[in-house]
Amino acid sequence: MCLKTKGWLGWIAGVAIPAVFFIGACTGEQKGYEIGILCGLDYISELPNGFRAKMAELGYTEGENIVYHIQHTNFEPENERKILEQFVEDRVDLILSCPTEASMLAKAVAEGSGIPVIFAFANTEGTGLVDSIRRPGGNITGVRYPGPDVALHRFEILLQIKPDTKAVLVPYQAGYPIVPSQLEALHPAAEARGVDLIEAPSANAEELQSFIESLSESERDGIDAILFVAEPLAVTESAFAVIAAFGAPRGIPCGGAMMSVDGYRSLFGANPDVVDSGREAAVQADRVLKGNPAGEIPIVSAEYDLEIDYGSARAFGLDVPEGLLSRANRIYR
Repeated sequence: MCLKTKGWLGWIAGVAIPAVFFIGACTGEQKGYEIGILCGLDYISELPNGFRAKMAELGYTEGENIVYHIQHTNFEPENERKILEQFVEDRVDLILSCPTEASMLAKAVAEGSGIPVIFAFANTEGTGLVDSIRRPGGNITGVRYPGPDVALHRFEILLQIKPDTKAVLVPYQAGYPIVPSQLEALHPAAEARGVDLIEAPSANAEELQSFIESLSESERDGIDAILFVAEPLAVTESAFAVIAAFGAPRGIPCGGAMMSVDGYRSLFGANPDVVDSGREAAVQADRVLKGNPAGEIPIVSAEYDLEIDYGSARAFGLDVPEGLLSRANRIYR
């Protein structure tokens, strides 16, 4: 028997893709699967590894009955569209996409092709990604990123570590589809706690720098902390460098996602585990490859864990409550 190949030509948007061919005696019988994987953010680049590891546990052996065409981008919509179009043209058996925007694009590009899409680390609120959690519809299912819940969780953790906080800067990618639902959850919570949220929507690091510079000196001095919501801007090195240049000399800590540059580090990160999200997506993919329609498989929600940088908190003169430390999955000293 021989495993099918689809003759990948090896170039998408200037990025070389290694062609992988199965070896076997050819009789024309299909025996294996080809999976197109698009990971659209460096911050979650380990997700495909979790997916592949779990698929191996489920009986899918690379080079024998499955091959992966893995592409990594970093918030590059046009390049991502070309990659997805190539997946469709080459008739892969399934597409795995992450995070939200790449998954929304995967759904649109694959529509009508018959190719199922499994998403991971993707927000479903306000994105039109699925019809409902119980019945996603179309030819798509996956692992939901519980964005509004995580945003509230991050806010509460920040206040536990820095309880005197009265003004919080919230930088985020302007126009990013999953941000509004998070802000809708955050604003009432902040108002109830007497905290002002200073939104900083920006297209890139340069715009974020300009926004910060547009604040008056008294406004800059009034900021007590910086909170990251789930979106791509603040977890890129260039934007985080802007945040560090602003926060470090003023003693303003940041938290929400684990980042570090030039000695300036986040206080904490609260996120679904990236590798575990990939593993959960593999369970969904296995069901699809065994004949279950993707659109009828209920969405699962990723569990999130807590990382605390205790050393960073101490550097800012902050105490981390013992109750919070006891809940942490990882503590960095």
